[in-house]
Amino acid sequence: MDNEVVLEIKNLSKSFAKNKVLDGINLQVKKGSVLGLMGENGAGKSTMMKCLFGIYAKDEGQISLMHKLIDFKNPKDALENGVAMVHQELNQCLDRTVTDNLFLGRYPTRMGVIDEAKMFKDSANLFASLNMNVNPKTVMRTMSVSQRQMVEIAKAVSYDAKIIVLDEPTSSLTEREVNKLFSIVNDLRAKGVSFVYISHKMDEIFQICDEVAVLRDGKMIFSKPIKETNMNEIISAMVGRSLDKRFPDVDNAPAENYLEVRNFSTKFEPILEDISFSVRKGEIFGLYGLVGAGRSELLEAMFGVRTVSRGELMLGGRKLRFNNSRDAMDYGFALVTEERKLNGMFGKANIEFNTVITNLDSYKTHGVLSNRKMRDAANKEIKIMHTKCVSAEELISALSGGNQQKVIIGKWLERAPEVFLLDEPTRGIDVGAKYEIYQLIISMAKQGKTIIVVSSEMPEILGITNRIAVMSNHRLAGIVNTKETNQEELLRLSAKYL
Repeated sequence: MDNEVVLEIKNLSKSFAKNKVLDGINLQVKKGSVLGLMGENGAGKSTMMKCLFGIYAKDEGQISLMHKLIDFKNPKDALENGVAMVHQELNQCLDRTVTDNLFLGRYPTRMGVIDEAKMFKDSANLFASLNMNVNPKTVMRTMSVSQRQMVEIAKAVSYDAKIIVLDEPTSSLTEREVNKLFSIVNDLRAKGVSFVYISHKMDEIFQICDEVAVLRDGKMIFSKPIKETNMNEIISAMVGRSLDKRFPDVDNAPAENYLEVRNFSTKFEPILEDISFSVRKGEIFGLYGLVGAGRSELLEAMFGVRTVSRGELMLGGRKLRFNNSRDAMDYGFALVTEERKLNGMFGKANIEFNTVITNLDSYKTHGVLSNRKMRDAANKEIKIMHTKCVSAEELISALSGGNQQKVIIGKWLERAPEVFLLDEPTRGIDVGAKYEIYQLIISMAKQGKTIIVVSSEMPEILGITNRIAVMSNHRLAGIVNTKETNQEELLRLSAKYL
């Protein structure tokens, strides 16, 4: 590996009002290397990248690329100078083809007309050079998340990117897709391309990175070769304390059967087939399966947002039928969705609005909404959830992913639900915030709440549940007691109907 420094950040600082988000950051990325960037949500990782890409103007410091000082005015400027980023939430024109997305903003022309033949040929050659099996004529909407991600990486390469930032790149990928991504990263690394790899997944950092840097509260705690550190040191650096255990003690005591799903089947694709199970009061019931197994669809059907063609939902011996999510909420159901930015929050509204929106009737005085009651409710949930923010007036979109998730969970806590449906509740969240959410889940179970948790992370589903239902190809493959199972059995069941 070449030791030449491609990217150097010196004394970078950035503040928002009185809140210093970055404080004298120093960082180097070497040619043909992968630097893992870790830190809790709110540590400053995203802000640092936005300063690099010209989205934010830095207050102090210098950024050098190939030993030349840079100060990009916007992401297009960065891209055209060899710095690219593949975001966790992909921003693509889904109704256009792969080729259109690759050449957006820089269509080649011939005699004043867009040269589509050249675009197709260049796209095909690009994918061939990267050993990617992608048809340039495919419409983006028809592709999986992993395939769309490959297109973004190929786009970065087509700009002759010297450095590519990958932000939580594996949060929606299967194990096979992760391996494919890593092989592409390794191929490009061998060609001298450098990467900044932002992830909360510790095992991936040790698998793919040459060096690791840890941010905490806007300060660079350390940056060192991956071989010179270990998981405990990284976690201690991230959270400012040692986490002896990844998961709290699951010491809830489930009572009698409370929630029952009988022969659940859905009407529209992807169709669920004859799913039956029961969950006890005060139980943490896990739902595991590969991406696309039907776990999210099952929660949506239970919450009234997916049409059920056959089957029954029983709660405390009473048969329920939800026509919509409002019906489900009225019966004490809450759903934390997987895609928080897509359907879990109002991104252009503040924390207060996002906290009170599901429970407005509770904040009325003589039939009129009380600003004081809403503000008090938002501040209460900020305190309970330990949400890092300036105030309840701050836009939710300005928060880190973990803090957004805390606001969303706090929103539902305001309704005091009896049944909590949690779809990937810790996706894209750091270890410290994860631990807090695990503690909250166990605490709710001890209060007698019935909780169903969907997770793609095997250690998580084994670490915080009492029982686990495994889904495979939209069917229930089996139910196991958490203390009596292991990863091998879960994998075997998840492949049962494939």
